[in-house]
Amino acid sequence: MTAVKTTETAAPVGNIPPALPPAVTGGARKRRRRGSAFDRALPYLLLAPALIAILWLIGWPVVSVFVTSFRQLNLGELVRGEVVWTGFENYVAVLKDERFWEVSLRTVVFTVTVVVASVGVGLGIALLMRVLTPWVRVALQIAMLCAWAMPILASTTVYQWMFDQNYGILNKTLVQLGFDSFAGYSWFSSGTSTLSVVGLLIIWQAIPFLAFSLYAGLVGIPRDLYEAAGIDGATGWQTFRAVTWPEIRSLLMMVTFLSTLWDFKVFAQIWVFREGGPSGESTTLPVLQYLEGIAKSHFGIAAAISVLMMVILGLITFQYLRKLLQTEEGKL
Repeated sequence: MTAVKTTETAAPVGNIPPALPPAVTGGARKRRRRGSAFDRALPYLLLAPALIAILWLIGWPVVSVFVTSFRQLNLGELVRGEVVWTGFENYVAVLKDERFWEVSLRTVVFTVTVVVASVGVGLGIALLMRVLTPWVRVALQIAMLCAWAMPILASTTVYQWMFDQNYGILNKTLVQLGFDSFAGYSWFSSGTSTLSVVGLLIIWQAIPFLAFSLYAGLVGIPRDLYEAAGIDGATGWQTFRAVTWPEIRSLLMMVTFLSTLWDFKVFAQIWVFREGGPSGESTTLPVLQYLEGIAKSHFGIAAAISVLMMVILGLITFQYLRKLLQTEEGKL
């Protein structure tokens, strides 16, 4: 009996398509890889024009100031179009000038004083707005918005009239209260008093932004935390230290950092009051830069002062970022 071998072909199960050749699947994978790479690069390609424009508008002036700081660029060189390189002579001249160090110290003290006062008052008003009735809070917010919207030169002029020696309402009010020594008192007779008035103006202008920013952070704190602190018998200060402060610390650091950058570069208010006087006693680094660059046409010296100011602000920014990273790591 002869054995017959038969080959049985298994029927396909369901509608499973036949396997594709390796060349076809490899090509599909390559197309998917190319597509995914293009998809990842697409956002950067779309952002590239705006990034290039920002770098051009911001980066080019910075590079120009840095290059100018190594040149002798007075009015004569500017008119003749001459390029005279001096190396680090501008920096040496600035750093050897005792006036530069005096003005730098004055600028730092003025900035720290104004920032601490404005942030403290802004935080106090933000805390106050949390407990005020709605109508009183709205009225306070409208008043701060009006102060914030007032142009710098207009508010500076108002303060000049308020502190005027002969016609200022402040002197007249103090005399009416019995302080006869303030009759005809000059608030701008010294650099300290002049910067005090300017600092008061800057604080008044900065409070709305600080108060609104910190109030927004306070509103975001859950009320359950305050209720739990009240149940535990915590006092107002203990509640602030245990509940409020940890929640707004990062925001407070940010507004303090921004205030430092803004107040360090204040120019208009100081210049409008007394142009850095009397006798240069209220001159700060931005005013000194203007005097050297515009008034005396020493553009190379002014550029060197600008670069040194950027170095100082860069160190402040580095410290802020370091503190911020430490805070974020602590949260993680």
